[in-house]
Amino acid sequence: MTAHAITDSLTMLRRSLRRMRRYPSLTLFIAGIPVVLLLLFVYVFGGTLGAGLGGPGVPPAPGMPAPAVMGRDAYVAYVVPGILLLTIVGAAQGTAISVAMDMTAGIIARFRTMAIARVAVLAGHVVGSVIQALLATALVIVVAVVIGFRPTTAPAAWLAAGGLLVLAAVGIGWLSVALGLVSDSVETASNLPMFLMLLLFLSSGFVPAASMPGPLGWFAEHQPFTPVIETLRGLLLGTPIGDDGWIAVAWCVALSLGGYLWARRLYERVPERAAP
Repeated sequence: MTAHAITDSLTMLRRSLRRMRRYPSLTLFIAGIPVVLLLLFVYVFGGTLGAGLGGPGVPPAPGMPAPAVMGRDAYVAYVVPGILLLTIVGAAQGTAISVAMDMTAGIIARFRTMAIARVAVLAGHVVGSVIQALLATALVIVVAVVIGFRPTTAPAAWLAAGGLLVLAAVGIGWLSVALGLVSDSVETASNLPMFLMLLLFLSSGFVPAASMPGPLGWFAEHQPFTPVIETLRGLLLGTPIGDDGWIAVAWCVALSLGGYLWARRLYERVPERAAP
């Protein structure tokens, strides 16, 4: 990336950060949904679901150490990695809406007529989305620690988990920018990223994939989010990671590259015209 593109990207990032500062409730909303789901799953379903994860006389579920703590305490440890990824996914909707608002207002069309590096317009949205997602994730981690989540690995592993979350946020950020560009209205942009949320619930984020019936369990094991969650779980709790580590990184890189190419192609198709 040239110095010109970097300078333009920083300018577009400042624009995204100003919007974030103008609407801080959006970041709180992005964190609020995962916090509510975390409290719901832990305090309403945690006792029952945690009992199935392992304990005295109970074989540990895949992805949990043996012996595992039985009950709600076990489920807090199990579900937090999935909730962290849920927070990252939740930021995709806000990013898609922001891009769609720029599209419908003619702002992106106006940018096309200016001497701005074209990648910068898209990169500003992506980096802003990553920052917003990480701020929301930090709030979720605070709540998780308050209710009993305790990482059991070394700080180096926590940093690696943070790096994986950043990588996942970049991939989902590029995909959400493309979804915003392909939308013909803000309403459409608010609905398109919902399939990511469904994909997350059909992963090992809330229950082990091995506990699901045949075809659903196979799908949960082989979709993009499960290896990311299992890698986070291993880095934070010391559970076996196996091949999930490099598979998770590969999925994140594939999402980033695919989302970038798709977004770049859609951006090139935007007609050059003055903003209304």
